[in-house]
Amino acid sequence: MITTHAYRFALDPTARQVGALLRHAGAARVALNWGLARVKANLGQREAERSYGVAEAELTPSLSWSMYAMRKAWNQAKGEVAPWWSQCSKEAYATGLDHLARALGNWTNSKKGKRKGPRMGFPRFKSKRKTNPSCRFTTGTIRLEEDRRYVTLPVLGTIKTRESTRKLERRIANGTARVMSATVRREAPPGRAVDVTRPARSPPAGGGGRQPRGPRDPAMRAPAHERAWSTPRNERGSPVGPGVPVPEQGSLFNSLTRAWRAS
Repeated sequence: MITTHAYRFALDPTARQVGALLRHAGAARVALNWGLARVKANLGQREAERSYGVAEAELTPSLSWSMYAMRKAWNQAKGEVAPWWSQCSKEAYATGLDHLARALGNWTNSKKGKRKGPRMGFPRFKSKRKTNPSCRFTTGTIRLEEDRRYVTLPVLGTIKTRESTRKLERRIANGTARVMSATVRREAPPGRAVDVTRPARSPPAGGGGRQPRGPRDPAMRAPAHERAWSTPRNERGSPVGPGVPVPEQGSLFNSLTRAWRAS
């Protein structure tokens, strides 16, 4: 019996390696968009021929949506579509085509009622700004270095990790585990909560019991945007001054630097 486990490690790539990671993620996106444009063009051509009264047997042949068929077509067209294809690992293009094949399969099964859950829509083109960069490696050199502080990936080379990889490296060394694939993606660091201290309320004068209210300030009867606040406030509208706790600057969130993780 084979059990699949996922291990996640935060990477610490150099500036040059970050560029290579983004290049591989972009290559995956280019391959996906190329395959999707090819599929949509074929579907559109067949639909147009049907509107002209062309018989089903005489329609333009449909394309195979399998990952292997799309990868074969990509290898024939990559020299024209992506002249820079040799700068990235072949696994980058396979990542995009595999995602496309899975998305088309999910849409087909959902349309036929073979897939549980909400109905799936037809795949969309991936945008550089909205897509989270990622790339998956299934072949080539994928290993953990003996010092447990570096990982080696195809074309990208050896990348430093922010944490020790000893948990997985021990199992590999003992022969109880082996690496089947590696996925590198960029993730945003989580935010940190801030504990705000508030001054304790003083007990009412004269002991317990409810105290009668004094005369209401006429200024508080006006609409909220016209009230004259007695507490000084800054340009953002937050109270300032003595007795008002102010969080330490920069303590709400971590830095905006994105973190690369391998799993």
